[in-house]
Amino acid sequence: MASHQEKIEGPGTEPRVFRPGVRLRPIAAFVLSLLVLATASPSTQTPGAAASKHRLISLVPAVTEMLFSLGAGDEVVGVSSYDRYPPEALKKPKVGALVDPDFERILSLNPTLVVVYGTQTDLIARLGRARIPFYPYEMSGLSNVTATIRGLGAKIERSTAARDLADRIDRELDAIRKSVAGKPRPKTVLIFGREAGTLRGIYASGGIGFMHDMLEAAGGQDVFADVKRQSLQATTEMLLARAPEVIIEAYPSEGWPADKIARERDVWRGLPSLPAVRNNRVHVLSDDRLSVPGPRVVEGVRLLVSVLQK
Repeated sequence: MASHQEKIEGPGTEPRVFRPGVRLRPIAAFVLSLLVLATASPSTQTPGAAASKHRLISLVPAVTEMLFSLGAGDEVVGVSSYDRYPPEALKKPKVGALVDPDFERILSLNPTLVVVYGTQTDLIARLGRARIPFYPYEMSGLSNVTATIRGLGAKIERSTAARDLADRIDRELDAIRKSVAGKPRPKTVLIFGREAGTLRGIYASGGIGFMHDMLEAAGGQDVFADVKRQSLQATTEMLLARAPEVIIEAYPSEGWPADKIARERDVWRGLPSLPAVRNNRVHVLSDDRLSVPGPRVVEGVRLLVSVLQK
């Protein structure tokens, strides 16, 4: 087979935003932005501070879910443009997102804590000058989900609830790993974006990060496990060389009716030599639980188990 060169998105790069039929969907670009984030350490809180009513803003959908899961939903006064869950979050004021935070809107909401991405250095600097406490969010592997829950719980005086939630997630993930131990691990590619109707502009999970960890926990063997990045742009030549036995495409819950899913699944017929295509193991899944590393990650892993362990 002819040699090929892998194209990998590097940390800190801004992804192109494709539109349906021409460019990558905005939500896929958002997921890609998540997967290439650099990390930062959370700011600290004064020890012994008295518990008080918080005014919380989250620019991170995964953290918004965490706040609501910890029972702090009534203290959330602002969320990102991409927040869709829980339904109560839709009623909260929008304050922008990763690339377009609305600082004036944030100020107007008088927050006591703002959760930001660690790469939002300009916003972090402005929050610092305004003396507004912030919590820089770190996106890395699956274990970071529970670590963030525990750290966030400590910041908002909900340590017990955070510990209970994180411990439950860890136990359930461990139970899933044990349930698939010893079973066949099909070679799998996990894709979260491509140009609609074509096999161009494919973005896939690399060998590190929460999507890779979810796939491995569910009993899959990541075909790009050796690519030590959270995401990469894959070509059809790369896929032919890696010969996945299962193809899983993970997309948001909104905007994916059954007929659209069927059309996009049929696109893969253009590569009949792929084992996944030949054996009818191409899955287009429309479910936020696969792309938002929040409290519902266990449900996302179980969904992957349902298609991998057949």
